Amino acid sequence: MGANISGGFPEFDRNGEGYSRKPRLVDLPENCVALIMMRLDPPEICRLARLNRVFRRASSADFIWDSKLLSNYRVFARKVFDEITLRKLIKKDVYAKLCRPNLFDGGTKELWIDKNTGKLCVSISSKALRITGIDDRRYWSLIPTDESRFQSVAYVQQVWWFEVGGEFEIQFPPGIYSLFFRIQLGKTSKRLGRRICNSEHIHGWDIKPVRFQLATSDNQQAVSLCYVDNNPGTWSHYHVGDFKVEDPDLLTRIKFSMTQIDCTHTKGGLCIDSVLILPKKCAQEAIGSK
Repeated sequence: MGANISGGFPEFDRNGEGYSRKPRLVDLPENCVALIMMRLDPPEICRLARLNRVFRRASSADFIWDSKLLSNYRVFARKVFDEITLRKLIKKDVYAKLCRPNLFDGGTKELWIDKNTGKLCVSISSKALRITGIDDRRYWSLIPTDESRFQSVAYVQQVWWFEVGGEFEIQFPPGIYSLFFRIQLGKTSKRLGRRICNSEHIHGWDIKPVRFQLATSDNQQAVSLCYVDNNPGTWSHYHVGDFKVEDPDLLTRIKFSMTQIDCTHTKGGLCIDSVLILPKKCAQEAIGSK
């Protein structure tokens, strides 16, 4: 439709004198286009920017992206950009760069914003978690893999006391967030280009459930008991719980854990990739694509 409008042909007027031209999209004032774009979602703005040069220039207006970026975006932008870079970037480029996963804290964490809502998403590597016994190679090992954002996962062959925990602190934008552990039964590798799963060490997870827990600095808590019963070789996201943020100017600290400390039996054959903190409204779509 846009091509037809912008490609109008000259037409003679009713008196046959001269001709009048149909209005085209390219004739719209740039500031008017920008005002229209301000009312659209970011993906819609990007699609319109491909129509012609006027729409492309209008889509770069800072006031458009000011309305899309969260009020406290600089808090987490500073974790991945230095101050000089942040000052040089126009708001459109800041938004675009934040929509892609950005490593920080020595490559052990990632953050990005959901491209549709602008809400904050965080992924925390197993390297940034507190894992009881992780330094004892009889029980635990770090396995390199391209199936993780962080290129490695923690693998437990066999333990009596299973305890994994961590914490994260930032000024979250307002909203409801969900926290997940990304784990897998079995150890996968590639042989002759094919993905295979070694399940010989899987045991103990069907005897007692795992306890997932989170607590926030403003006394929100969530606990869930769940058997780890996903199919071997399949990455699954186990929902720990939700928490709510109301004030973006306050630091929110989240502590979380995954434990199975019943020492009546051993358990093993489990990979831990990461912990994900996602806006609840877009969590299902996000965990299905990460």
